[in-house]
Amino acid sequence: MDVGIDLGSSAVKIFTPGRRVALSEPTLVAVDRDTDEILAFGSDARQMLGRTPEHVAVVSPVQHGRIHNFSLTETMLSAYVREVCGNRIFMPRVVVCVPSGVSEVEKSEVVESLRAAGARKVCLIETVVAAALGAGLDISQPRGCMVCDIGGGTTDIGVISLNGTASSHWINYAGNSFNEALTDFVLRKFDLLIGPQTAEWLKKEIGCVVPRDALLTVTVKGRHFKTGMPHMIRINSEDIMEAFEEPAVRICRAVQHTLEETPPALAGDLLTNGGITLTGGGAKLYGMDRMIAERTKLNVSVAQDPEVSVVLGTGKAIRFMDTRDKFEKETSPLDVFGA
Repeated sequence: MDVGIDLGSSAVKIFTPGRRVALSEPTLVAVDRDTDEILAFGSDARQMLGRTPEHVAVVSPVQHGRIHNFSLTETMLSAYVREVCGNRIFMPRVVVCVPSGVSEVEKSEVVESLRAAGARKVCLIETVVAAALGAGLDISQPRGCMVCDIGGGTTDIGVISLNGTASSHWINYAGNSFNEALTDFVLRKFDLLIGPQTAEWLKKEIGCVVPRDALLTVTVKGRHFKTGMPHMIRINSEDIMEAFEEPAVRICRAVQHTLEETPPALAGDLLTNGGITLTGGGAKLYGMDRMIAERTKLNVSVAQDPEVSVVLGTGKAIRFMDTRDKFEKETSPLDVFGA
């Protein structure tokens, strides 16, 4: 079996031929600090967030697109790969995405984690290239297409031509940054402490980076910062837009920076070749496409399935595993490790 993996900061997604997205689980592990025993992975670990005793920690072993804890990542991936592949004699070949600009050491960490999880061959593909493939873009032609993938821990931006990136940029501002900004804003303005799950719910429910057609208001529960007592407030979409201003502007500036570094001919292609395609969960944030379009003067569209574009792209890249060795490296989007 061959599989594609999106090893994200917020979620691990695994593609298998025939099943498409066979697994999608939060990149979380619950650990007993006293015994180092792993108590839960994924959704089970997420249910423990904010509800554990002091000796239990719920952590993300992958942060900002990089492996933060090697042993936890290895154990988590082993569990997920076994869940998808079952007890097979021949373990899978894997295509896994990595952010643009990662070091060789960081690439090796990803490869070794997957080898320890049972993969017999590992191929790396840049996140923006996988996102473009998953969004249905033709990246094989000598003309530019641009992708902005707003994930959980990083935003990856790239202009792609001939199966590779002509210019790329990434920043540590993405979906989690919006949640953190909202948590800080609610504390600063309303003296209310809320958790990451509440911030994520608010973002999806009434979040926006440009004014909505109608003002939306919801009730939020948490703990009052000064009294320590349970408390609830009413918050509206304009408040959320104010909280989201900084991370949204930083993402727009990163897109502009990438365009400034793009060769003129490829930059010109973007005027007639679809402009910019948004992928990742952050692409669904209300008004993100409009804000980027206003600042770049380019057409901006959201992929059909933005949250799974990257993992679908790793699945589409599986075909390169058998053909890559027949061609020069420049014609393939993959870096191959293992036999």
